[in-house]
Amino acid sequence: MRFNHVTLAVKEIPRARTFYTTLGFRPVVDEPHYCRFLAPVGEGTLSIERKVEDFHSGDEIGFEFDTPAALDAEVARLEAAGLTFAHGPTDQTWLWRDSRLVDPDGHVLMFYYAGKNRLDPPWAVR
Repeated sequence: MRFNHVTLAVKEIPRARTFYTTLGFRPVVDEPHYCRFLAPVGEGTLSIERKVEDFHSGDEIGFEFDTPAALDAEVARLEAAGLTFAHGPTDQTWLWRDSRLVDPDGHVLMFYYAGKNRLDPPWAVR
């Protein structure tokens, strides 16, 4: 099994479409109630689906960077484009460097660099 897709519920497709294309996602399907995007790197996809009834936000998804410098540069680029991060790149106690951005519907996007600590931190199950 290979994980490669996430669907997020959103209240307004146009607002969410603008947000995710600003992040660099490329449209694959663009309908009034649903959009699917190809990730800026790789073949993973992200969908947004309009939900009015029973809408819940707060999902968190992660976007991994190859280096701390690449993470910092992307955060700087997006801030220059007008996006506001909950916090800038920060070295965390769990040995990841991350920055958090909240999308217009309340979903948390974690931009991070973890290196070997993503799958093999010092406290990994052995």
